[in-house]
Amino acid sequence: MWANWLNFILGIWLVIAGFIPSITTSKTASLWNDLIVGILVLIFAFVAISAKKALCWINVIMGIWLIIAAFIPGIVAKKTGNLWNDLISGIIILAVALIAALQKPKTA
Repeated sequence: MWANWLNFILGIWLVIAGFIPSITTSKTASLWNDLIVGILVLIFAFVAISAKKALCWINVIMGIWLIIAAFIPGIVAKKTGNLWNDLISGIIILAVALIAALQKPKTA
């Protein structure tokens, strides 16, 4: 459960990071990438908290996408802050989503 909460917080971070000038430039692909992926991560993490454990796999895909997007020049533009933000966020989201997806359910 903690893993989904961590991904929820990382989703919020991505949405906020989209508006930080030193990380992204407004009205570019990097802004939209961070906003869309951030919103999706936080939605799927929140739903996975309540019981839909299979949705954790969608956040695995979102983490992989962020890692790939960090190296796409059209998305990152010339902002190294965006590259590092997407790369580090993607790695953490991927790792945490894998942990959440592979956790065995608690038995009472």
